[in-house]
Amino acid sequence: MARLAFLGLGVMGFPMAGHLQAAGHEVTVYNRTGARAAAWVDRHGGRQAATPRAAAEGAEIVFACVGNDDDLRSVCLGGDGAFAGMADGALFVDHTTVSAKVTRALHAIAAEKGLSFVDAPISGGQAGAEGGILSVMCGGAQDAYLRAEPVIAAYARICRRIGASGAGQLTKMCNQIAIAGLVQGLSEALHFAEKAGLDGRAVIEVISQGAAGSWQMTNRHETMLADEFDHGFAVDWMRKDLGICLDEADGNGASLPVTALIDQFYKDVQKMGGGRWDTSSLIRRLRSVG
Repeated sequence: MARLAFLGLGVMGFPMAGHLQAAGHEVTVYNRTGARAAAWVDRHGGRQAATPRAAAEGAEIVFACVGNDDDLRSVCLGGDGAFAGMADGALFVDHTTVSAKVTRALHAIAAEKGLSFVDAPISGGQAGAEGGILSVMCGGAQDAYLRAEPVIAAYARICRRIGASGAGQLTKMCNQIAIAGLVQGLSEALHFAEKAGLDGRAVIEVISQGAAGSWQMTNRHETMLADEFDHGFAVDWMRKDLGICLDEADGNGASLPVTALIDQFYKDVQKMGGGRWDTSSLIRRLRSVG
């Protein structure tokens, strides 16, 4: 059992930190909105800290799950940042989906301070976080990863080191690229079924058992048919992630024509007022145009 800190208690971080506390670790939490951290302590025990630095003091491993590159820099750096409070040899594990560029920069800063850094973005959504069955893709030194892996197991179904610093974030980009195409394909299939006068549920029952089957199909078709979009990862966050993918592709020469197109479709959904709808709302866009 270890002394841990967890920074960021959103829909993912709140249950993840809870799993760590339930596993017997001693967890101190920080959240930008202090009331959220107080609610976590009321539910799970542990302690609340007023700053990332205070949360990190004495922690063997500091976890973060915040919003974007700027949020991550904010909780890591500066006089109140986690790096300022971490002891020599402590480990920082970042579960935020951010750019590989900021990951590598923070990894270098951490190394200068005698700290280890593992980028460990996650997939599985709120349900995966609550159920403790997330997929975790990691980048960083092997020894640092081996320290983190048994602790991450409290909320992971699978955790793998993919390579050096930034490899975890690059793998998460692959994940988001694949999901974007899957959701658009599913949206078009259901939209086509509706236009053809077919029973969408019957169609999915058959095709989900063949080569077309996917997690998205199994878990999102019912709510898509019902035109309900408050069950998962928000469009605003998906656009943030796809922007990271497209920026990286500009640098490495990868061609992502479908991803770029679907990013624009999500922009259309935002214009419809759907920034907080879940990503399966691509079907709403199709229904709106015919």
